Amino acid sequence: MTEADGETTAEAGDPQVLLAEWTGPYGGVPPFDKVEVSMFQPALEQAMESARAEIDAITAQDAAATFDNTILPLEQGAGELDRALAVYGIWASGLNGPEVQAVQREVAPKLAAFQDAIYQNGALFERIDAIYNGDAYDDLTAEQQRLVWDYYTDFVSAGAALDEDEKARVAEINQELATLYTTFSNNLLHDEESYVTWLSEDDLAGLPDSVVNAAKSAAESRDNEGGEYAILNTRSSMDPFLTYSDDRALREKVWRTYYARGDNGGEYDNNDIIAKIMPLRAERSKILGYESFADRSIEKAVAGNPQAAMDLMMKVWPAAIAKVDEEVAAMQAVADEEGADITIEPWDYRYYAEKVRQAEYDFDSEEVKQYLQLENLREGMFWMAGELYGMEFEQVTDVPVFHEDVRVWDVTRDGEHLGLWYFDPYARTGKRSGAWMNAYRTQDNLDGFTTPIVSNNSNFVKGAEGEPVLISWDDASTLFHEFGHALHGLSSNVTYPTLAGTAVPRDYVEFPSQVHENWLPTREVLENYALHVDTGEPIPQELVDKIERAANARQGFDTTEYLASALVDMKLHMMTDFEDFDPDAFERETLEELGMPEELPMRHRMPQFAHIFSGEGYAAGYYAYLWADTFSADAWEAFEEAGGPYDRETADAFGKWILSVGNTIPPSEAYEKFRGRQPDTNALMRDRGFGVAGEASGGVGDDTNAPIE
Repeated sequence: MTEADGETTAEAGDPQVLLAEWTGPYGGVPPFDKVEVSMFQPALEQAMESARAEIDAITAQDAAATFDNTILPLEQGAGELDRALAVYGIWASGLNGPEVQAVQREVAPKLAAFQDAIYQNGALFERIDAIYNGDAYDDLTAEQQRLVWDYYTDFVSAGAALDEDEKARVAEINQELATLYTTFSNNLLHDEESYVTWLSEDDLAGLPDSVVNAAKSAAESRDNEGGEYAILNTRSSMDPFLTYSDDRALREKVWRTYYARGDNGGEYDNNDIIAKIMPLRAERSKILGYESFADRSIEKAVAGNPQAAMDLMMKVWPAAIAKVDEEVAAMQAVADEEGADITIEPWDYRYYAEKVRQAEYDFDSEEVKQYLQLENLREGMFWMAGELYGMEFEQVTDVPVFHEDVRVWDVTRDGEHLGLWYFDPYARTGKRSGAWMNAYRTQDNLDGFTTPIVSNNSNFVKGAEGEPVLISWDDASTLFHEFGHALHGLSSNVTYPTLAGTAVPRDYVEFPSQVHENWLPTREVLENYALHVDTGEPIPQELVDKIERAANARQGFDTTEYLASALVDMKLHMMTDFEDFDPDAFERETLEELGMPEELPMRHRMPQFAHIFSGEGYAAGYYAYLWADTFSADAWEAFEEAGGPYDRETADAFGKWILSVGNTIPPSEAYEKFRGRQPDTNALMRDRGFGVAGEASGGVGDDTNAPIE
């Protein structure tokens, strides 16, 4: 290595590129322009070795354990590993070609073994235990006590108190699971990229121009290898096709292809992977002293226990499936009136739901889409953040990016730099499907203010050069949702990185994101940023009124497909016996027991349920969206009660007690400081257009670099 202009440089392929302190503007930025896949494995291995040395230094001390000589070094250490993992995670989720997958197969078990070595380090746990249960604990600040509790709880749940044989078995299981999670992810990516429905001019009946243009762009991205138009095996491509295509046979083909991801037999089938994952999770949970995986997963969550989560889901489930019955009856009536001579099937649901929405609400999704330009909506999100939290966004070009489609904005408040926001909006080969937020660097106040770096990632189909990208109302809501996660990360103002930003329980982290979806349909955003693609005119009030009237038009479908996945997830992880376990049979039988309507599938069938089988972030935790929505629905009513969505006093309180505090105080306590009480679950029912019997108030009680969805 050489020194030039005071900065360290490295030859191509040198892992030091990933390990070195980030340099450049804005407190340092990731060196994306210097990254090579060959760096990942040596960099991660070297970073793990450095982290082990730091742990050894902590445990080698003769001095009695204190916060300053044990917890604080843990917070300050592992910088090399954090930096390497941040960049590695981007390549794994956004640039995941064969080379990256080969690295994943090698390093996943090594990373799992490293985690085990830390959490099963008896000497380190003794020091943490001594602080947590020592007399000096009461002298710590509230934030420090929360941090010590967090460490102690994580160490115990990871097996720190086990005997050596038990620790060895847990470590062995974790390494097996790490390999299985990687295989599941790569199998799913294979099916999403390998299966394409090719269309000819004769197959375009019913499709609006925006869908046709997207199909044309998708085909061009595949070098038109099978035709001029293509429907990719992703939700963003499948959903609009099923909504508009007049060709029922093609709708069925696209539907079956999409919902068979990971379930096609052969080398890339995920059912066998699931059948291996679940008994390992159950065995490990038993060794760790938990009745089930779900009990361990929810221990630190706001719900507190699996039954509380089940109770909330089952409160909503009957209303959701009853709504489906109403929706299907209305759709069947339209089909009968048209003389279609069919019975509504899953591949018909979106198509006829759109017809019903147009007939009953005079609401045309494609008409609305003409006003939803991606770049305008992005500007609308920036404006919202400014009105609520005083943030300003200015695009910058003086930082490297990991792909030419990625753009970066400097985020400031009152002229002071708050952080950076990266935007990666378009689908491409090697990029996982869906939408998510990542934190490349979390905020802390250990040595001055370390600013956060966050990203939002989507899978919109990129249009032709110079052509605006039009998105659906649902995709626009998702855009605001993910931006809510970004605002959570950008607003953080805590001392310790472990407690910063979105590092809150899974069933709370979705709350700040979900509540931000509510600002999309506000008059201020729509009038200024929902502008017609051809005329530039703002969306007319008449159409806004239609959006409001039709808001819950497909609520039965949306709630039921989500809840079915959440219930299957929870029931699966509450199980303890997996002898002769058949994932396909379990899914089918569980849905039958729940009374799942035949006209729609669960949102994520098990062989493609990456939330819970590509890792453990949402395992026994997919209910989190509904639990968090009890908070978001109630919080939105707080804004409405205060006089409107842009009430600055309410926004200030939301920023102070929800967005900025991270995990420094228990979530329920934070919410009560914002709202003055615990959330009313009936607000959730009202928000979804479901009847609320008696209107009795019902309250709710009290990872890693994984993406936040």
